[in-house]
Amino acid sequence: MVSSPQPTRRETTFAPDEIIVSKTDLKGRITYANNVFVRMAGYSRAELVGAPHSIIRHPDMPRAVFKLLWDQIGAEQEIFAYVKNMAKSGDFYWVFAHVTPSYDEAGKVVGYHSNRRVPERRIIDGVITPLYADLLKIEQSFANAKDGLAASYGRLVEIVKSKAASYDELIFSL
Repeated sequence: MVSSPQPTRRETTFAPDEIIVSKTDLKGRITYANNVFVRMAGYSRAELVGAPHSIIRHPDMPRAVFKLLWDQIGAEQEIFAYVKNMAKSGDFYWVFAHVTPSYDEAGKVVGYHSNRRVPERRIIDGVITPLYADLLKIEQSFANAKDGLAASYGRLVEIVKSKAASYDELIFSL
């Protein structure tokens, strides 16, 4: 088992023409990682394949965002989301993720596929970072994690409804 890294305040980036690609099974265990993912995550391919995708989850990420993501892909819908990831070194990197279900020949969902691109800095700094900090603060204000998630998710839904017809519409309006 790989030990959890401690977050640093160092940001790493990848080139705008690069795409981070991974595939997972239905439980979110990594089944494929491209070279850019391996490099950015700082883990070996052997450490990544079979590990939960949450191996790169940064503690600054609100759980409400992942609930939304899993709800969407669980309903066989694609989703676009801004995500702060953490490398094995503890350094962080931002991505604009596009996650879709993967299907077998019979049309059954067998896993998930994610492409991640470099996000626009103005969106990260001006919108996403403050929003995620607010959602995380809500989550952490509850003694019970389940209640914190419910409150944070409720706030996320309120924000979406106040600004757009759907989450995707909001994300693409930024």
